[in-house]
Amino acid sequence: MGRLAARVHGLRLADDVLAGGDLIGPALRELGAAIRLYRETSHTEDVGSALLAQIGELAQIAGWIASDAGRHEQAERAYTTGISAARQAGDGPLVAHLAGSLGYQLSNTGRVREGLGLALAAVEEAGADAPAKARALFLDRVAWAHTRAGEAPPAVRALGAAHDALSADDGAEAPQWAYWVSRAELEVMDARVFTELARPLRAVPLFTDVLARYDATHAREVALYRSWLAVALADANEPEQAAAEARLVLTASADVASERTTERSRVVLRRLRGFEDVPEVRDLLNEHGRLLAG
Repeated sequence: MGRLAARVHGLRLADDVLAGGDLIGPALRELGAAIRLYRETSHTEDVGSALLAQIGELAQIAGWIASDAGRHEQAERAYTTGISAARQAGDGPLVAHLAGSLGYQLSNTGRVREGLGLALAAVEEAGADAPAKARALFLDRVAWAHTRAGEAPPAVRALGAAHDALSADDGAEAPQWAYWVSRAELEVMDARVFTELARPLRAVPLFTDVLARYDATHAREVALYRSWLAVALADANEPEQAAAEARLVLTASADVASERTTERSRVVLRRLRGFEDVPEVRDLLNEHGRLLAG
């Protein structure tokens, strides 16, 4: 069991520095092997419960990787498999993590009402006693789901609730899958939400501060966050700076096998079309406009 847990966490750490297109094969193989192990071997009730929990954790990271690779149907199957396994294991926070992950994908792929419903259900599933990092993560996803649904006031309230949850940490041990949740990551979501809500005066300083100290080895995340910064700068009527950020996004994305970074590159280029009279923007669109045909 310890070896399986180590492989699951190894995939999470690999996802920090590699993209979905690089990891989807190993992730789905690991998930299939774990499911077969559960179905085809005999074990005690305790061991079976522990194995189901590991299948749930593995399904979450496999779903996340598949989503990043643009394989949304495979991601949804992985998430629903994980929800079933985590529920059988009696792990409420893990059920919530999987439901919230699926809700995040749905919010980002046009199914915004379903995404919001799952994000809200995840908070309820986890309950008020969930570890602080987990609860903060679930509330951040609620903020994003409200944002995608065009609901600004509840989105901003959820951001505040996420920060409050993290600040109220009582020292309870967080699940290993929440290792990455931090004040800086919450600030990234703040900035993303403010960008989507067209509040660049709030978004730009947050992104600038976070990116100045963000781990450069996390190339996909840096490219994604710079893409929102580029949009926020365009909204602030700073097209030259927006074009400079967009160029960094496009350069980084060229070497990252992530459908998310590719789509964000398109979003940025579309946003900059309104500034084609600016030389820096015009040059960028001439060089990379082909992406908009994809």
